Amino acid sequence: MKNEAKIIAALLVGAAAGAALGILLAPDKGDETRKDITDFFAELVEATKEKAQAKAHDIKDYSSNVYNSAKSKFNGIVNGASEYSDDAVDAAKAKARDTADHAKAKVKSAANDANDAIQGA
Repeated sequence: MKNEAKIIAALLVGAAAGAALGILLAPDKGDETRKDITDFFAELVEATKEKAQAKAHDIKDYSSNVYNSAKSKFNGIVNGASEYSDDAVDAAKAKARDTADHAKAKVKSAANDANDAIQGA
């Protein structure tokens, strides 16, 4: 991108210098020559302004695209982390239920064994 800008700038400077020399060396009257030079530079400034605006617009579009892409990736990461944390919480709850059920079963079994021992004695 830098090389393109340098080439365009060099072409514009070369064109301006060539046109200025051509106008200065032309056999026109002084007033006409000054008007031609003024018109030429006004057109050159306008063309440069339009190119600068186009580049600024391109840069703005590019930065918006980069921002939106980064935002999308970040949201994807956040959503993935949220899903992972939900899965982890669900797994922990299931493990806690299984452990509580297993503990209940052991306590019930021990209570039944103790009751059977007391009844049998």
